Amino acid sequence: MFRLLMYLVPLALTIFAFIDCLNTPEDEARHLPKIAWVFIILLFWIVGPIAWLAAGKARTAPAGGRTPSEWHRDHRPRYVAPDDNPEFLKSLAEENKRDEALLKDWEADLRRREEELRRKERGEDAQGS
Repeated sequence: MFRLLMYLVPLALTIFAFIDCLNTPEDEARHLPKIAWVFIILLFWIVGPIAWLAAGKARTAPAGGRTPSEWHRDHRPRYVAPDDNPEFLKSLAEENKRDEALLKDWEADLRRREEELRRKERGEDAQGS
């Protein structure tokens, strides 16, 4: 049992440190570039993960409450959901107005065509009688 733990604990520590390193934005990796930390974690099985956890990452809360889904190259926060984006909501309202105007045009065209059909039918009925 102890021999199993001797391999599982360092393996779990390595996996945890590797995933933590991959999920850390480049600007929060300290002392070395993130790719160097990845190699250190994978090559130095016990020392690498401990070094990453001790010195590789700034352990303060990210500025602006960033989460991994919001990280990207230029580090500007983006909206996570469309319903939180005022520009998207504005575009929906504009699209809705265009659709309503198009629908009114179609309804007016349909009424005009129906009226023309009624006139033709009345004209044929009057001629046929």
